[in-house]
Amino acid sequence: MDLPLELVAYVAIGFAAQVVDGALGMAYGVTASTLLLGLGIPPAVSSATVHAAECFTTGASALSHRAFGNIDRHLFRRLLLPGMAGAGVGAYLLVQLPGEALRPWVAGYLLLLGVVILLKGFRQIAPQYVRTHLLPLGFFGGLVDAIGGGGWGPVVNSTLLARGNDARFTIGTVNAVEFFVTLTASLVFLLTLGVSHWQVVAALAVGGVLAAPLGGLLVRRLKPKWLLVAVGLLVIALSARTLAHHFS
Repeated sequence: MDLPLELVAYVAIGFAAQVVDGALGMAYGVTASTLLLGLGIPPAVSSATVHAAECFTTGASALSHRAFGNIDRHLFRRLLLPGMAGAGVGAYLLVQLPGEALRPWVAGYLLLLGVVILLKGFRQIAPQYVRTHLLPLGFFGGLVDAIGGGGWGPVVNSTLLARGNDARFTIGTVNAVEFFVTLTASLVFLLTLGVSHWQVVAALAVGGVLAAPLGGLLVRRLKPKWLLVAVGLLVIALSARTLAHHFS
């Protein structure tokens, strides 16, 4: 039996979004949430749907990055618990309170980080391993991710890369932690809202799972310079779009 064209489109969107997310450490949640909001789905339900799909895609992505040796265990442990705590709090707040007011502030912060990352991409600098202030960063990233339906990668990856951390291991590790952040938010949404739109969840998840190995391979093969340039441009574009939408 032929699949409805709409579901095929969701699979394709999930695939494309996960390739970018796996290689650059961001954009799956933002892309999917933007799509669902554009269809008129309320923010809380949109975030719940995206996080349900991401339970599958981030799990596949984490396994791919582990298989390709892209994970820094120390960084993983330092981000894990605060990220999960932030996601739980953010999911609960989104159900109880409107989260729209936070978006322009986060977008402005990310826009500045995107510029910093882009400039670093054109400089010859040795990778650093800055591991201070990881607990508040993980908590804030998880909080923003749950409230906005996406944001863990842009906030955490952008901050660490702007501080000079190695691109490959930062992106691989932050993607691996994202599975647990997403799972925490999804459990809170499930207990408070339930999850509807299961066909959309399944289609996004199928596309993302199929693309996960490709993202893990790309982040290993691409040169750090081009990873930084690509991440910087993506962060700037997404942040500018959010600000333009808000102020329009």
